[in-house]
Amino acid sequence: MQPTKEQSLWMYENIVVSRRFEEAIEKVYLEGKTPAFNMANGPIPGEMHLSNGQEPVAAGVCAHLGADDIVTATHRPHHQAIAKGVDLKKMAAEIFGKSTGLSGGRGGHMHLIDPAVNFSCSGIIGESCGPACGAALSRKMQNKPGVAVAFLGEGAANQGAFHEALNLAGVWNLPVVFVIEDNSWAISVPKSEATAVARNDVRATGYGMPGHYIPGNDPYAIFDVAGQAIARAREGKGPTLIEVETYRLAGHFMGDAEQYRPEGEKEALFAKDPIPKMRDRLISDGYAAKDIDKIEKRAEARVAEAITFARDSAYAPQTDALTAVFV
Repeated sequence: MQPTKEQSLWMYENIVVSRRFEEAIEKVYLEGKTPAFNMANGPIPGEMHLSNGQEPVAAGVCAHLGADDIVTATHRPHHQAIAKGVDLKKMAAEIFGKSTGLSGGRGGHMHLIDPAVNFSCSGIIGESCGPACGAALSRKMQNKPGVAVAFLGEGAANQGAFHEALNLAGVWNLPVVFVIEDNSWAISVPKSEATAVARNDVRATGYGMPGHYIPGNDPYAIFDVAGQAIARAREGKGPTLIEVETYRLAGHFMGDAEQYRPEGEKEALFAKDPIPKMRDRLISDGYAAKDIDKIEKRAEARVAEAITFARDSAYAPQTDALTAVFV
């Protein structure tokens, strides 16, 4: 399955928007945090997990999704949220903790939710799997359209919730696709030291579903395999497990010294940056450079508008701390 021209350009634009958005967020995040790093300082306090390098996974999968489909995502969610169509301005405002954010600034970057496009994420490792099964079950029981996609990291594949969710999905033949973004590092622990199998796709057999492994962080291969899995779910044929080899170009979080990485690893990963690789592929496939330039300029404009919106928005009144909570 190969993407159409429109789908190829859509994927590239989402990948570029995600990268430019995170570059802008990184710049703002570091304000007030230098020379001595203190994550409590600056206009965006707290932890910040960037997804730069992993953008092809979200774009290749979400190219097949519509408004009726559900995505549950991770603590590293920006690329997934952007590819699912989350409002960029409201997303930026939420990260800034502003009243115009998706949740009025209450959730921050690890707890983004946009019911308009059926997107949510959580900072809890492996948490995406259960809600995705629940959403898929609701669609099946109500005979409504829509499939669910759960994104997670390779470290989360060792959580009990992951295995319980796959078992239920297999037993109930749910329209759900589990997508593991394997960036090789669960915080600072390499996959080889934490996981008994070299590839998590082999675990699919134990739960009665197909498993696929996609090497090379290739958006076209991701599009192909994800398209087949999502079509299978739509046809009532049940769940699929996909693991994608991807690359985390930043640390686990902003401020991570990354001393656990072997010497030369990051330099090698930057040489595999998916954005210039996809740009070259588009041009070799006959797409005009001027059209790609327009996409890149449009992405930069969207990001600049979102950051300006977030900066200019007001913080919620202190009394909002007592609203939207359980008592």
